[in-house]
Amino acid sequence: MVQTTPTRRDDIRNIAIIAHVDHGKTTWVDGLLHQSGIFRANERVAERVMDSLDLERERGITILAKNTTVHYGNVKINIVDTPGHADFGGEVERTLAMVDGVMLLVDASEGPLPQTRFVLKKALEANLPPIVCINKIDRPDARVGAVLDEIYDLFIDLDASEDQLDFPVVYTNARAGIATRDLKQPSENLKPLFDLIVQALPGPAGDIQGPTQFQANNLDYNDYVGRLAVGRIKNGTLAVGNYTLCRMDGTQQPVKVTQVYGWEGLKRIELPIAEAGDIVALAGIEDIGIGDTIADRENPRPLPALRIDEPTIAMVFSANNSPWSGREGEFVTSRKLRERLQYEQRKNVSLRVADTDQPDAFQVTGRGEFQLAIVIETMRREGYELQVSKPTVVTREINGTVHEPVELLVIDVPEDFIGVVSQLLAMRKGKMTKMVHAGSSRVRLEFSVPSRGLIGFRSRFLTDTRGTGIMNALFDGWAPWHGTIQGRSNGAMVADREGTATPYAIFHLQERGIIFISPGDRVYEGMVVGEYSRDVDLNVNISREKKLTNIRAAGRDENIIITPHREMGLEDGIEWVGDDELVEVTPESVRLRKKVLKQSDRPRRRQEDGD
Repeated sequence: MVQTTPTRRDDIRNIAIIAHVDHGKTTWVDGLLHQSGIFRANERVAERVMDSLDLERERGITILAKNTTVHYGNVKINIVDTPGHADFGGEVERTLAMVDGVMLLVDASEGPLPQTRFVLKKALEANLPPIVCINKIDRPDARVGAVLDEIYDLFIDLDASEDQLDFPVVYTNARAGIATRDLKQPSENLKPLFDLIVQALPGPAGDIQGPTQFQANNLDYNDYVGRLAVGRIKNGTLAVGNYTLCRMDGTQQPVKVTQVYGWEGLKRIELPIAEAGDIVALAGIEDIGIGDTIADRENPRPLPALRIDEPTIAMVFSANNSPWSGREGEFVTSRKLRERLQYEQRKNVSLRVADTDQPDAFQVTGRGEFQLAIVIETMRREGYELQVSKPTVVTREINGTVHEPVELLVIDVPEDFIGVVSQLLAMRKGKMTKMVHAGSSRVRLEFSVPSRGLIGFRSRFLTDTRGTGIMNALFDGWAPWHGTIQGRSNGAMVADREGTATPYAIFHLQERGIIFISPGDRVYEGMVVGEYSRDVDLNVNISREKKLTNIRAAGRDENIIITPHREMGLEDGIEWVGDDELVEVTPESVRLRKKVLKQSDRPRRRQEDGD
């Protein structure tokens, strides 16, 4: 058999965008799409077209990697949006496997922030050439020169090679749709940016004459053609026809591809044939999984498996068995819950789902509590009712001793809060490894901290830094068990009967702790209605009404003034609950409850001297 050497295609560029939250990545892509002529002159286009999920638009983050294609002259530029949050590392790994270069997008005032670091580290490890784009140069507080120095420091800190350090720089104002290579040279459009992408980044390498190799990096679904596998053709060509599916476990089976799609802007278009280097979506293979290879029928050669960061946080998902189960959701059975979790596992490789000793409960492990919270939030919006346990860490035994996952925690805070943050992390077994003054009044701190020390840390951190702190955690390996970490020191106020919360009862209970519900909310026995100021649980009658008499006395009718309650959302609830508590999640409500609802069946909670 004659071996042919891979050649680079000059008519395609496959690039991924790396940026921190709110540095203008999605606005920047909007500008590229508009100036490449993808949209008609009279076509109505939503802002931030790449953030298509409701959750992404609400939170201003990218959760799922998405594709778009623009044409510049004779070159087709495939742009893949990458999630910046470390909890979505599985998405990042797969995204970078599809591209040949990266665009690092940095705010001209804030500089490179922690989430930038995570994806950039992955890109440099994959030997992908970078272009640096400094955005928002129109900001009054822009400090372009200092930010460029910080970017060089970041590259050196991440062990970039000499070639990677010699990166080209472009300056942009994405909102105005302009780019320039030299700040002294004004610009009217993004043409300098397009030129730089074509000149500085290589085309995809592949052997068009060789046997077909395509790896599924992402999954999608279409109501008309079923499951779609999204990925890049490494070698050969792809068209409708028969191929071999090579699974990650080594098994092979014959399959038929029924349709091949490419992209035009954000729209999928059908292709008669696709060649090595193209990013495409395939239809017709219902049971394909992420990492599987579609190979030549006669000469199947599977591609190497995708390497994903190990999951570190576990939670137990179970069917909702509260007294009000089935009132607010459409899917309430354990069978529906199992099907939905298995579907999530197939399209999200950084997630693991395992059975437990209870038939209606499943252990779900992921990269962080934020990733699992996004899964839960997505499910509740789809109509699922479920209940979830307190997050715990995944441990492993190395050389006969128990090891736990450790995170590199990067924190960016004003100088005034250094002491507060250090004290907060010292209680959670965190050790400061680095402190950098950025030249402004802010300081960047790095800590080595056990993953379980970060459970419930985010909300406390934001409260103590008055919302001014930025944090990001990266998996940093395994270390021997750090010992006991103090958890929540306060007990819970637990409703002792079903009823409706009254202003009278709340008024008399609020001096004993923090109330989680408002007057008029319905409660059931075993539902957590507040945080008690002591370290034991308190059973309360929150539906108690004032006894009426026929005697009016001066001073008897005191004014009822109720302190605003603390709203417990999904993430707050997951962080707050203890070992004997659950978070009940329905499409309309998030409630906290005891695992054992009946007061008579629950042992009295004593102060715990273990963890």
